[in-house]
Amino acid sequence: MSRSLLRPLPRPGATRTLLCLSFCGGGTASFRPWAEALPPDVELVLYCYPGREGRYTVPFAADWNALIADALEAVRTVAAERPYLLLGHSMGAWVAFDLTCRLEAGAGAPPRALIASGADSPVRWAEKRRETPTPRDTDDELLTWMSTVGQLSDVVLAEPELRSMAVEVFRADLLVSDGYRYREGVTVRTPLQVLYGADDDLDAPAARWRPLATGEFRADELPGGHFYTPPVWARLPECIAALHPAPAGGHRSSA
Repeated sequence: MSRSLLRPLPRPGATRTLLCLSFCGGGTASFRPWAEALPPDVELVLYCYPGREGRYTVPFAADWNALIADALEAVRTVAAERPYLLLGHSMGAWVAFDLTCRLEAGAGAPPRALIASGADSPVRWAEKRRETPTPRDTDDELLTWMSTVGQLSDVVLAEPELRSMAVEVFRADLLVSDGYRYREGVTVRTPLQVLYGADDDLDAPAARWRPLATGEFRADELPGGHFYTPPVWARLPECIAALHPAPAGGHRSSA
């Protein structure tokens, strides 16, 4: 098993996999509790970016294409086992979208569903490079942003060494994501669901993601900000339409 993949609750008899990609500066810890919120036939698998957690000694990805190449190898490992769904949060949503585009173009087996959570549409890549946070921000500015959106725990904020490590990882991911370029007209056939917080600072996510899907599409507004409310985040898989026959979580949907 690749060290880039973590299975918080192994389910060898599962018939489906939910593969998750983290936000900028994140690891797998925030996603691990989701294993308990999944149907019993679904296994949670988490992809760990280079340079953190179990891959601490692995150098950060040099650029966007290097990160995608690393993630693609992990996705192929998962796809070889059983059908899978691909979920990315924040930066992870753009990684998941780019991966799905490449998989549909012949790089491997595409996911059965793509879930983009807490992210502006990739069509806004140029604007996002000029918006906070950026890799050019100071350490204090990056810490303030991460604290404001709820990305850092009180334990990390209270420990200077942990704060320094958090900023290092965050800045490395910002540098990588700064190299993303959306290619005009690129779309996905894979069913696409967009999740976004009612109080998040996103630019019309439902409307801007919609043109990128040539297949099934839905968008669900959830309570809270960038990481929703704690109860919603803790059980976010319950909002994934492809995992449940009923409408996702009973939240308002728009197309």
